[in-house]
Amino acid sequence: MKIIINGKEDSITPLDGKININELLAIKNVEMPDMVSVELNEVILNRADFVNTFINHGDRVEFLYFMGGGAA
Repeated sequence: MKIIINGKEDSITPLDGKININELLAIKNVEMPDMVSVELNEVILNRADFVNTFINHGDRVEFLYFMGGGAA
């Protein structure tokens, strides 16, 4: 299936016909997956929903990394 990840078209092949967000994070070798927020079709997902949220052909996924910082 074709999806858009961080603005780039990507192709994934789920073994059983479907793939959840946790599996997608693993397939894409996302570093520190517990520190990444995920937006699916312009909706930020709750981490508790990753296992029950499945990717469909044509979906748009964004991996969002939040960084701290401060003023000098």
